[in-house]
Amino acid sequence: MSDRCTLIVNPVSGGYSETAVRAAVDALRRGGLAPHLLLTGGPDDAAVFAARLCAQEEHPFVIAAGGDGTVNGVLNGLEPGRATLGYIPFGTANVLGRELGLRSAGDAVARIVRRETRPLATGLLEGFGVRRRFFLMAGIGFDGQVVEGVRSDEKKRFGAGAYLLSALRTFAAWDRRPLEVEADGVAIPCHGAVICNAARYGGPFVLAPGASLFQDGFRVVLIRNPSRWRYLFLALRVVAGRGAGCGVSVLPARRVTVGGNKPVQVDGDFICHSPVTVTAEADFARLVV
Repeated sequence: MSDRCTLIVNPVSGGYSETAVRAAVDALRRGGLAPHLLLTGGPDDAAVFAARLCAQEEHPFVIAAGGDGTVNGVLNGLEPGRATLGYIPFGTANVLGRELGLRSAGDAVARIVRRETRPLATGLLEGFGVRRRFFLMAGIGFDGQVVEGVRSDEKKRFGAGAYLLSALRTFAAWDRRPLEVEADGVAIPCHGAVICNAARYGGPFVLAPGASLFQDGFRVVLIRNPSRWRYLFLALRVVAGRGAGCGVSVLPARRVTVGGNKPVQVDGDFICHSPVTVTAEADFARLVV
């Protein structure tokens, strides 16, 4: 692996500061790396920067410094099987950091310097002209509607609280339409689905035990009961660390098709409406662990 690395930094992420970035760059240099810094100026820049690096280098070493959205942007600019991906958590929820057990940005930098990696598995979502990779989850139905309904002014003012406000509005305008899901060829009626490539959801909360960033395949969480109170009960159980409970099915799958017409989010960003197809991808990149 080359000593050259590129930090793609999101300066509007929740934990960003110039001091923190300078400290990370200095620590990388002390560790023998030669970091180059790129600051994003918009939501598409991370993917553009990553794609440019893949065009310039055969095996780029890319470090996403921001939140989970920054990592997703970088991921969607990389070419399969070529890059090494590092992560410095400067975001709000930092779910990837929790999956990796990162204690701090300093811990993340120390791991990058050690350069120990594992093969990262991802998911590829396709539909309505959209082609988007994810590393955490794809949510269709309620949580897709919540993410779609987040208002930019509320997000700037309240941060993660904007998602709670959107959830309350979604509860008030409840959508009882069923969802058409087929997992590895098996049709399953349900009301909502979260296709999990990682165990955690929304922070430290474990939604899909057994799901792994390093495993080829998903854990698909299916909410069978259309009641809004079942969703509330599910949320309370997950927050309390008690698992999904009755009315929810969790099953393994590598390919999931979702029909109907419901909002879809991946890694916390609204993408499109169903129908979509989601496919597992093994060994997409090497992830620093």
